[in-house]
Amino acid sequence: MAGRVKLVVPCSSDAFQSESGPPLKGHFRADVNRTMAELLKFLSKHQSPFFVNISPFFSHHSTKNISLNFALFKGTAGPHNGSYRTYKNSFDLSYDTLVSALSSAGFDKMDIVISQIGWPTDGAANASSSNAQVFMKGLVDHLHSRAGTPLRPKEPPIETYIYSLFDEDHRSIASGNFERHWGVFTFDGQAKYQLDLEQGSRKLVNAQNVQYLSSKWCVVNNNQNLSNATARAMEACSSADCSVLSPGGSCFNLSWPGNISYAFNSYYQQHDQRADSCDFGGLGLITTVDPSVGTCRFIVQLRTPNSALCLSFTISHWRITAATILLWLVVGGF
Repeated sequence: MAGRVKLVVPCSSDAFQSESGPPLKGHFRADVNRTMAELLKFLSKHQSPFFVNISPFFSHHSTKNISLNFALFKGTAGPHNGSYRTYKNSFDLSYDTLVSALSSAGFDKMDIVISQIGWPTDGAANASSSNAQVFMKGLVDHLHSRAGTPLRPKEPPIETYIYSLFDEDHRSIASGNFERHWGVFTFDGQAKYQLDLEQGSRKLVNAQNVQYLSSKWCVVNNNQNLSNATARAMEACSSADCSVLSPGGSCFNLSWPGNISYAFNSYYQQHDQRADSCDFGGLGLITTVDPSVGTCRFIVQLRTPNSALCLSFTISHWRITAATILLWLVVGGF
């Protein structure tokens, strides 16, 4: 009811599977079967939908038989056939595997909400802004068409939530460095690509009047003995975010010691440009010359939350994005 707190339990896509391949054979994993049965009974009793996180990128990244074109909704992708049904994209394949799992559990009519879906823009091969833009366009077009899936034709998910608004530089990278780069916006509120949410002429709006710290960077001092530089960089990356240095990342091609400089600067900016955070045993050097190379951006940190200017930016930025792009929610029937 309107006056009650609503409870949702987003389910990871690895909770259901189909060993033989076709979605029609989908079922919940044996080790979570009992928990899922209890959850489904509760949701059904309260007429609540099932919330699920779906990640076509992760399916492509971890499964050799899911091609990039198939994950990106590209019509040139070779179709997957199963149980006399043809699948043209990874999203429908995952969605119908869940539909089958719900059916096998006795809840074939339960509504589905996509609680999290997106495409990362850095930190791994094929995690890029250009691919994210292609994926998002394909997803929005697919939802807007209301075509549904082979097992639920003309019945798209009742709601779909895009993940995510910003990158998260402290997010766990246990499953891959790309986990810190799901944002449609950069950490300082700049759109990574254009995204049409079928909301007329409204486009993504960059944050205005962003307040940064001074234009200073921490780089490696080439006049020093750099025999210990790699070890120092690893220490920096143990607490700072160096995920873009991973294979396929935007800074992966930085030659040594450029990659060392990136690690030093990431740590330096994370610590609000304190002079002692660019020491590294005498190997660090503060410079006013931007060391960014090509698409590899050496960031300058925003002003700290204690700053009134930063607080003003945060409030105005959220007002802009909430009013103009409705980024969090793409409704299946918009």
